[in-house]
Amino acid sequence: METLLSVEELAAKLKVPVSWIYDRTRLGGPEKIPHYKIGKYVRFSGHQVEQFLKRKDSDETSR
Repeated sequence: METLLSVEELAAKLKVPVSWIYDRTRLGGPEKIPHYKIGKYVRFSGHQVEQFLKRKDSDETSR
């Protein structure tokens, strides 16, 4: 089983504010960062976030 990242861990890894991460969990559509809600906690799969970022990058470069 993959170790899931907390909001703080993901923010540190991406070098963005924690608020940016929370904002992306509330959006709809392709801008929504993939996450899991475990009770009151939000967790992230590093692999899914990586795929999300690659998809965003390819979407932006195709414009």
